[in-house]
Amino acid sequence: MNYTEAINYIHGVDRFGMILGLDSIRELLRRLDNPQDNLNIIHIAGTNGKGSTASFISSVLVESGYKTGLYTSPFLERFNERIRIDGEEIKDEDLAECVSEVREKVDEMLEDGCNHPTEFEIVTATAFYFYNREKVDALVLEVGLGGRFDATNVIEKSLLSVIASISKDHIGVLGDTVEKIAFEKAGIIKENGQVILYGQEKNIEEVIKNIANERNANVIVTDNNKIEIKKSNLNNQVFSFTDYLGNNFEDIKIRMIGEHQIRNAVLAVNTISYLREHSIFSNITDESLRKGLLDTRWAGRLELISEKPVFVIDGAHNVEAAQLLADEIDRLFDEEWDKTLILGVLADKEVDAIVKILVPKFDRVVITLPDNPRAMKVDELAYRVGMYCDDIVCIENVDSAVQHSLDKIVSLSNEEKTNTKLKAKKKGSKKGSKEAKNIKAKKKAIFAAGSLYLVGHIRTFIKNNDDLK
Repeated sequence: MNYTEAINYIHGVDRFGMILGLDSIRELLRRLDNPQDNLNIIHIAGTNGKGSTASFISSVLVESGYKTGLYTSPFLERFNERIRIDGEEIKDEDLAECVSEVREKVDEMLEDGCNHPTEFEIVTATAFYFYNREKVDALVLEVGLGGRFDATNVIEKSLLSVIASISKDHIGVLGDTVEKIAFEKAGIIKENGQVILYGQEKNIEEVIKNIANERNANVIVTDNNKIEIKKSNLNNQVFSFTDYLGNNFEDIKIRMIGEHQIRNAVLAVNTISYLREHSIFSNITDESLRKGLLDTRWAGRLELISEKPVFVIDGAHNVEAAQLLADEIDRLFDEEWDKTLILGVLADKEVDAIVKILVPKFDRVVITLPDNPRAMKVDELAYRVGMYCDDIVCIENVDSAVQHSLDKIVSLSNEEKTNTKLKAKKKGSKKGSKEAKNIKAKKKAIFAAGSLYLVGHIRTFIKNNDDLK
């Protein structure tokens, strides 16, 4: 099996759908000699922020000299992003070899009358097999969906269960209240385990703590009130805080955008503090912690992908994520900015709520179609957007939508220059020139949001655009 065959095999399994329960993944891993049992796992669940938190933790461990696996989903641009060691994606040939081993066991299962594992189960088994083969020191393992019945929860033990921010998402699968969703996320908590919990609404914390009590697990809640933000802009953020042990961390710097990323970083540091306190990874120093946090990147989440023009992408695929983006727009982009939104969403999301939060923040909206069968048709989305914005363009092709947005910025800038010259000419040479100089053109920014499938596509398009490099 080569790389292309491996990818085609993985995605071809999608027709078997999603099956709740761990029987198939458990049987598949048994036939692979349970590679997950040999791994030191930090397991991370949550609705928003779990990927960022996982990336912060992984980066610190790598900087501290530990061979660290990072398993995440979904991917933005390339499948291999999902399985990494020390920040490097799995090589094509390694993926092909590992998928071949997994497929052999899947075929044996089918011959024995077992159910076909799902796509995510096959990918997860492939990742466990690869990380065990490569003898990683640690594996930072992000939950795919929920927690209780997620394929990653096949593990019997973990060093820590980390639970990030919880809100409504995938309500058709996880439940229609945040309490029900919190219950599913808390499914990763192990008997006699340790939980590091993102500080949030008390009703959510109570659900987590109740399940932890049932399993004799201890819970440490991150106190977000002990954070002092000293600097926060489009380039970096500086903050100080106190961890759960009372240790003060002064002037921590991260390059990820958004005040919520500071809270995710603090959740990661509390996780690291626990590991250090219990001598689980004793090579972690204050210096490696700071450097690891600074070097952390997490693509597609409030990511500045171009500075000229300013172009920001953010998945913002559920209500909480949309609100976080809206808050950052209010904070970082005042009335001096002209703002364009490229919007594409999946129909099974809370579209009306996402549109209501985001669209009023923008001067215009370019509606497009993410590359996913669940994507909402542009005319349906335009109807909803039209309640909050008059300047709407529908362009199904994502590349064309991006190019239109870029061209619009150039057009607006040219209009402003022309108007300035006309005003100067009308008012006379000296006085007019002086007034023209005082006319301030608006700064321009483009945002793309609503779906990770959309922002992944756009990220590739912008990277390949020579004019923006």
